[in-house]
Amino acid sequence: MRTSQSFGIHFTIRADKVRDGKAPVYACVTVNRKRCYIALKQLVEVKSWDNVKGTLKGNREEFKSINYYLHEVRMAIGTCYQQLSLRGRVVNADAIKDAFLGTAEEVHTLSSLFEYHNETAASTLKWSTLKHYYVTQRYLVKFIQMQFKSADLYLDELDYKFIYDFETFLRNHKPLDHQKPMNNNGVMKHIIRMKKMVHLAIQLEWISKDPFVNYKLKILKVNREHLSEKELATMESKVFEIDRIDMIRDLFVFCCYTGLTYVDVINLKHDNIVEASDGEMWVRTCRQKTDIPVNTPLLPKAVEILKKYKGNPRAAVTNTVFPVISNQKVNAYLKEIASICGITKNITFHLARHTFATTVTLSNGVPIETVSKMLGHTKIATTQIYAKVLEKKISEDMAALRKRLA
Repeated sequence: MRTSQSFGIHFTIRADKVRDGKAPVYACVTVNRKRCYIALKQLVEVKSWDNVKGTLKGNREEFKSINYYLHEVRMAIGTCYQQLSLRGRVVNADAIKDAFLGTAEEVHTLSSLFEYHNETAASTLKWSTLKHYYVTQRYLVKFIQMQFKSADLYLDELDYKFIYDFETFLRNHKPLDHQKPMNNNGVMKHIIRMKKMVHLAIQLEWISKDPFVNYKLKILKVNREHLSEKELATMESKVFEIDRIDMIRDLFVFCCYTGLTYVDVINLKHDNIVEASDGEMWVRTCRQKTDIPVNTPLLPKAVEILKKYKGNPRAAVTNTVFPVISNQKVNAYLKEIASICGITKNITFHLARHTFATTVTLSNGVPIETVSKMLGHTKIATTQIYAKVLEKKISEDMAALRKRLA
């Protein structure tokens, strides 16, 4: 990718191969004082050859034709050099020779790897997942432009230092808009996506060494925020005069009692609400993220909210249970709702799912296996993130211990 190098082309003849007064012509390609020779399969008269200019002397039509051919060769070799320089790293004389002769192996770059992944993964990954790879790619382009003054990088240039420097770049990156700088785990998500790309390149045999072999991801354990029983009750009972605020509150509370994500609840159809064999109303749907079936009995509060939005004209337009609204607007309104309710936690819509897992189910004695099934998790380990020891549970356990010890 770095192009600060010397480059030259000169035509010469081989005096040791003179036959009948003629010698073969070679193109001498020099890059950073290292040279290689390309045989051009042209024989010229030694006595008419100008060693300084690298051309034939004289006005004979035969000489003009050969000189014009040499000019075309010079242009072609120069084009090979430019193309290789634009595509990647420092170019050497042998690489130019291979490119000119058409014997060069295909060389893959970081951009070509991302393009291949994004094209092939478009049919298997949801856009909500795939778009994050585009964001990582944009950060990589910015980093390469800043670090290497280039638009791309060859895959075989990737090493531990590149990864470490990219991590440092992400940690120090200051967005020009309203966004906050990335935290540690935000940085690691970009590194993880890059690592997946590199391992894809290894599987495709585009590179042979793994630059991540000595790199250790530094994921910090995050405390999964959730609403307490008191905070949830406060939000439920609050009366809102503004319809849009009231609707967002209802949507959020519904997910606190069902564990659905934003995308799953916003796409919820009336066909997804069914009466099961036990006579109770259930939500039967599939998680958009993983396509895993989700079957959850509806608690009374969730049923109450469903009745409130039955026949809603805005929802009827999209044939959904609730009116459709963007996740960005939902999260903005939730900040307003939290402020009105006196809740100081940083509330996003996904916090409703955490609240269902922790406050509504696990803290009320619902087995973790059941909770895992309702959340649509494929591994119990994923659900165990929510299974932390709550203060309420500690208080109950210690109260029971006091009675036994009294």
